[in-house]
Amino acid sequence: MVSLADDKIHESVLNLAKSINYGDTKGTYEIVVATVDVLKDIITNTKWSRAKNLMDTIILNGKHLIEAAPLEASIGNMVRRILQIIREEYSLELKNKTDENDPQESLHKILTSEGDQNMDFMKIVPSLKSALLEHINEFETELETCAENITQQASEHIHSNEIIMTLGRSRSVEQFFKKAAETRTFEVIVAEGAPFLDGHEMAANLSKACIKTTLISDVAIFAMMSRVNKVIIGTHTVMANGGLRALTGSHTVAQAAKHYSVPVMVLLPLYKLSPLYLCLYEQHAFNKHVSPLQGVISTNNTAVMENSQSYNPVFDYVPPDLVTLFISNTGGNAPSYIYRLLGELYHRDDYEL
Repeated sequence: MVSLADDKIHESVLNLAKSINYGDTKGTYEIVVATVDVLKDIITNTKWSRAKNLMDTIILNGKHLIEAAPLEASIGNMVRRILQIIREEYSLELKNKTDENDPQESLHKILTSEGDQNMDFMKIVPSLKSALLEHINEFETELETCAENITQQASEHIHSNEIIMTLGRSRSVEQFFKKAAETRTFEVIVAEGAPFLDGHEMAANLSKACIKTTLISDVAIFAMMSRVNKVIIGTHTVMANGGLRALTGSHTVAQAAKHYSVPVMVLLPLYKLSPLYLCLYEQHAFNKHVSPLQGVISTNNTAVMENSQSYNPVFDYVPPDLVTLFISNTGGNAPSYIYRLLGELYHRDDYEL
């Protein structure tokens, strides 16, 4: 049975939901770009005259995408970001329109206004669509340069003769190390990241870039941590309290680092920053589990597989007290500063869609 709400879902949203679920669109950055493209398409091709109508349409379609891929928090982040852009441009265009009509009234409103709390977004602003598209184009450019802006900070955080530990493979961490290697000589210890073993590929790529690299088993993390100067890892999502949803094994690395007082740095493109919290009763919605065939168990070991059960989670939760510094595309921030970043990126009314 198809509800009336389903009839209002944009075709491009339905196509993106299928693409994500079938694995045609994968990786956080690719999903983020595709989500922004879809929301931009809705703004461009959907008939609307008031900002309120557009926001309702964005929320409806955004909820459909979120429900289709609930573990991809970046989808909800982009929906909230677009809603924030609509709020900003509506307020700006309305202010400019008032300036033209009555400058004195405009000055009075500036002095007595309380943001957009009392706005109903129901006034027709003809120039709003063009202003929105221009702002979204700037935001897309920001997304394109996000990884590069993080990479450019590598020499500030990695120093000569340091020993750095990482876990598994992260493309942003890999590029971060390669950029630092242009001006620094250092050593990287890569934990293999069982059961997925992506650390093998990470170690091979760093070695090809002439970076001294040592690949270790996950069971050796604690033993090797005493030699390490700092830990640098990537993350899938950063929650509102500064906690991480990161690759399984990240919690082990962070705990070992805390024991030896080793700083833990996390590379954070701001599109991964979510205003949501993790509740204990939501663990089933926080994580996902995959077949052990994607890890260390070979299809040749059929007899072993028939007589065993394997618990293979994809993510770990890392509490904020185990994180020392977030390195974002706008600079370095402590976990306690996350609330300020959230206030700049999203409007409080959009935290719960």
